[in-house]
Amino acid sequence: MLNIVLVEPEIPMNTGNIARTCAATGSRLHLVRPLGFDISDRAVKRAGLDYWHLVDLRVYDDLDELFQRNDIQDLWLATTKAPQAYSQAKFRDGCWLFFGKETAGLPEWFREQHRERCLRLPMRPEARSLNLANSVAVFTYEALRQLDFLQLQGEGEMGQTPPALLQGAE
Repeated sequence: MLNIVLVEPEIPMNTGNIARTCAATGSRLHLVRPLGFDISDRAVKRAGLDYWHLVDLRVYDDLDELFQRNDIQDLWLATTKAPQAYSQAKFRDGCWLFFGKETAGLPEWFREQHRERCLRLPMRPEARSLNLANSVAVFTYEALRQLDFLQLQGEGEMGQTPPALLQGAE
């Protein structure tokens, strides 16, 4: 299982899309406060997040609490400032992928503390960054690809024999 960590996310739609990615992939979502939105049951229902019950969600007051409550050994930080591309990482089952808030990214002290674990998505120099939800999806699916997609479905319904062909085979 992958652990997706959003540090001080600000935009509810991004977090909603990331939660959907976590629901679809079986990844655990960790949110570090402050949050720029409400995640109460009432707010989630009002937003129509019909997949929210599939999200394994943990919320922390700060990074210190996150590290105190979890044994985090294998972590990767997504940042536009990283010297190496995400494709150079060797992701393992149970790893932790950290993403910062939309307006400022991860705190500089945190990036410096884990400098060798910082990764970026290659992009044109004049482009500031990708949308947070898109970045999380790219990192998540690259990690899952390296892990042979763990427990995820291997084919869609088109990969199965159509019922009409099964009937004609009798």
